[in-house]
Amino acid sequence: MNKELVFKRVAFLSATLILIVLVSIFIMLFFDAKSAINKYGVYFLVDSRWNKTIEIKSTESKTNPSKLIAKTSKTNDDVSMNNDNLFADDSSVLGDSESLDNSAGDKAVDESVDTNTNVKTDTIFGGYIPIVGTILSTLIAMTFSIPIAMGIAVFLSEIAPDFLIKPVGIAIELLAAIPSIIYGMWGLFYFAPIVQNTFGGSQMSLLIAGLVLGIMILPFMAAITRDAMNTTPDVIKESAYALGATKFEVVKDVIFPYAKVGIIGSVVLSLGRALGETMAVAFLIGSVFKVPGSLTNPTISIPVVLANNFGEASGDMMSSLFYLAFILFVFSFITIGAAKFYFLRGRR
Repeated sequence: MNKELVFKRVAFLSATLILIVLVSIFIMLFFDAKSAINKYGVYFLVDSRWNKTIEIKSTESKTNPSKLIAKTSKTNDDVSMNNDNLFADDSSVLGDSESLDNSAGDKAVDESVDTNTNVKTDTIFGGYIPIVGTILSTLIAMTFSIPIAMGIAVFLSEIAPDFLIKPVGIAIELLAAIPSIIYGMWGLFYFAPIVQNTFGGSQMSLLIAGLVLGIMILPFMAAITRDAMNTTPDVIKESAYALGATKFEVVKDVIFPYAKVGIIGSVVLSLGRALGETMAVAFLIGSVFKVPGSLTNPTISIPVVLANNFGEASGDMMSSLFYLAFILFVFSFITIGAAKFYFLRGRR
């Protein structure tokens, strides 16, 4: 077989494998979440209750035949006695007996109906609080990390002297290699007290989780942005300098536009990691099912809910966890896909 043909088929199978994995994850999450989707629907997205037990009252009425027969027999005896005592006046007897029949019959029917109130319980799950926690923590992380990452990349590619470029670059790569649980432990015991003393609030809060998450994604964004900036041809930059442009103008008007696709790619990849980060956020966000009144209050995110509850979940809770995972998957896919589509379109 031709080597060129084998090469093309292997490349095609590799690309197809990625699509198969993506589609299989989507199908798995959807079918495992289908029970919760059918039960809660779209209201799941705005319901702040999680694992809350509610009472459902239902009233049932049924007829008791034994009571109905006994009361009817007693009514007939009463009517006969009244007829014997009132036989002198036929019209009065007739009227009174009809009245007695009607009233006694109504009473018999009323007493023969048993009314039972059944109280059932149901457990409600809603995803509003974890969804809000995920979005807010990601926004804090991106707001904190993007300017710093751009500054690091500009420094390494255009400003730093040669003896600093390599050590700083190695330090960034080492930061990217640190496990997330180490960031969580460092943030909880050393970084959180500093933030608490500065801004107040709880030692485990949305703000602390977002800042540590921003520090985590910072090395990825800075490294990819630096590499994208280094692809700018020297002749373009030298031409700009020859025309009298300053360093700031070269970076703003030459390097950033040329490396735009790579820079946006670094931001999108960092966004994907921020949305799905679990361990570091679990240490710092507080794991409280409550909408934060301020950035210094604790809350919870979707990955933390999944990590904390999957081990003991069953029934509706398990299906609701898959529903949250499905929401996170779809949200990440739409966000990243829309960003890539927009900027690739701009490139064309």
